[in-house]
Amino acid sequence: MNELTCVIIGGGHAGLTALKALKETTRGMANGRRIRFVLFDKQTGHVRKVMLFRPAAGGEEIMVPWMHYCSEGVEFMQGTVTSVDSEAKQIRYTDAKGNDARFRYDLVVVAVGSIVRRPDPDQGGIALTDPQAAADIRERWRANLRMAVVETNPGERKRLMTIAVAGAGISGIETSAELVLAMRTEAAALGLNSSDVCVYLLNAQERLFPEGPEKVGRKLDQVLSECGVTVLHNRKAIREEAGGVTLSNGDRLAARLCIWTIGLIPNPALRSMGLPLTPEGQVLVDECYRVQGMSGVYSIGDCARIVDPSTGKADQMTCKEAGPQGLRLGKIVMADLEGRSAPVHKSFLDTFGIGLGQNLGLMWVRKWGLDIIITGKLAWKVKKLGWDWASYVGKKWGTTR
Repeated sequence: MNELTCVIIGGGHAGLTALKALKETTRGMANGRRIRFVLFDKQTGHVRKVMLFRPAAGGEEIMVPWMHYCSEGVEFMQGTVTSVDSEAKQIRYTDAKGNDARFRYDLVVVAVGSIVRRPDPDQGGIALTDPQAAADIRERWRANLRMAVVETNPGERKRLMTIAVAGAGISGIETSAELVLAMRTEAAALGLNSSDVCVYLLNAQERLFPEGPEKVGRKLDQVLSECGVTVLHNRKAIREEAGGVTLSNGDRLAARLCIWTIGLIPNPALRSMGLPLTPEGQVLVDECYRVQGMSGVYSIGDCARIVDPSTGKADQMTCKEAGPQGLRLGKIVMADLEGRSAPVHKSFLDTFGIGLGQNLGLMWVRKWGLDIIITGKLAWKVKKLGWDWASYVGKKWGTTR
């Protein structure tokens, strides 16, 4: 059959953007051959990972069915890819029933992303790793509030209404802001004093948001304090046990729940795939996202070590970088198929958006040497647009840009 098979491994933000860009750039054809797009993922739907705090706070559904993305010319196969063989042009995977299988490809894009770092098992608490963990967190703090209703000891009641969020990256900031609002609403509905709800955000560093200027960190401190979040700097959680959280300075917080949001690591599944990796576990690629030494194999997103050749700056593990990478990949692959010079990677604009609860957010943009900070409802709307764009929610899949 005169057909070219393009496999996308991973249906996160980077994988979906790559799939959409490749489909639109090629229009389903390359050098007179029809392109068959096949998306592999182990999940039953696309998980909006950047919004894990939503089901933890309010029970929101953040999984989008694959049928939303599988338009004409796009197939979905549920399975876990275990290896990529560039010489035989095939991938090996375990299907949804646990069977070992192989699949032939002409082109493959590895976009398996990252996973949330987990604490050691003896550290207690719950790591915000996936939708099930988020649901467990919500059930835990709601159960604590219900116990607080009948608790007669003021100290124990306060403890039941207190949680600690360990890790003050963007995920920790957004989680703490959403949780304090949800907990106060629930506490009031139960007849408790909502002002007794306490959420601590434990920051191991000297200030929030070290990626940007100091004034952004100060502004975040201020807004979080106004929301009801208490930020403790230079404080690292050691473990949760016996109704308290032990900190690195020896202090102990009287909290009945510790939520871990301690960053991301490249997907460990990469280590078995036969790809060239950095010591940290990211795929080694050139300035055009081609995997080193593997013809027809590309990689983008959190799982790839992508460096701007003009500055030497490496992209961070955020969806704001994966999006432009995916869009550029469509042009790169088309150029490679046609034997033309391909565009090279370029760093995205210095910008971050942080959600701080309903209708409240903060945005920072560095442009022309200026630091622009936007807060309030406008920042929230821009952040929400970013979340929706990352998963192509509210927009028909397959429409042109």
